[in-house]
Amino acid sequence: MLSFDWPWLFCILPLPFIIWRFARPAETAQEAALYVPFYNEITTQSKNQLSKRNNFLLYLGILIWCLLVASAARPQWLGEPIVLPLTGRDILIAIDISGSMETPDFNVNGEQVTRLDMVKSTAGEFIKRREGDNLGLILFGSQAYLQTPLTFDRATVKTMLDDATIGLAGKDTAIGDAIGLAVKRLRKDNIEQRILVLLTDGANTSGEVDPLKAAELAATEKLKIYTIGIGADSMEVRNSFLFGKQTINPSKDLDEKTLQTIADSTGGQYFRARDTKGLSDIYKQLDKLEPQQTDSVYFRPTKTLYHWPLSLALLLSLLPGLSKLTRVLVRGA
Repeated sequence: MLSFDWPWLFCILPLPFIIWRFARPAETAQEAALYVPFYNEITTQSKNQLSKRNNFLLYLGILIWCLLVASAARPQWLGEPIVLPLTGRDILIAIDISGSMETPDFNVNGEQVTRLDMVKSTAGEFIKRREGDNLGLILFGSQAYLQTPLTFDRATVKTMLDDATIGLAGKDTAIGDAIGLAVKRLRKDNIEQRILVLLTDGANTSGEVDPLKAAELAATEKLKIYTIGIGADSMEVRNSFLFGKQTINPSKDLDEKTLQTIADSTGGQYFRARDTKGLSDIYKQLDKLEPQQTDSVYFRPTKTLYHWPLSLALLLSLLPGLSKLTRVLVRGA
């Protein structure tokens, strides 16, 4: 709908009339004049034309004045209200993309997939459900880097997760660096609820920051960390020496003790995901532990329109000059 930011300016619309009605006219000098008996007969037609021109200029001036006042009142078009749900919560999701995440010990829709593919499937659904949360994505291997800054655009976060590739950040695992990066990114925010969801399948084998020291720093900054250890307990692989298969434990390198300590020291919780359903259930538990709030704000897109009446007033003010120029050209021809 159409509205005006400064509607009180319309109070000055009658200002020209007030000035004309109450201001004293300027005094004209009295000079000698030549009396011409037939002056009225000569100028009768000119007076009629002048009267019409004066009326035209009067109405034109009124219109221009109204347009200028309307422009000064800052007209704007307000669009339909858009609801922006808010939770007051910042969530960073840290995903391990080290070499071990290529282990195909998970099953999705009847097909054997790698750990990272399974994480993309289940974490993507979690991201979709977190409407109103300020989400960000950290990927870590030998190094940790911010893949997606905090944003309300969940579609972008999911797209960036889908683009993650094994070994992009190195083959090792820098859990401490991932936590340190999360603390650094969330320290600048004034949001009270700051959460890190860290998912890995191994132990800290790289990086410059010790995971437990990083957890202490996170606790100081009131950053709650939920840790998730993934990987099946058993997996059949082909025996390289004999024609057959053998059962191994693909999660033997998972450091559950450290992950548990990190979660406990920051007020979070440790989860263990051994299959696809288990990880999906973990994300549902996170939804319950960190429920979405119903607070929302309304935003109405605004489009300023002051330039339209201002431009029209400018064009109309050129009409008297153009009319006079046209008469001069016609007479000259």
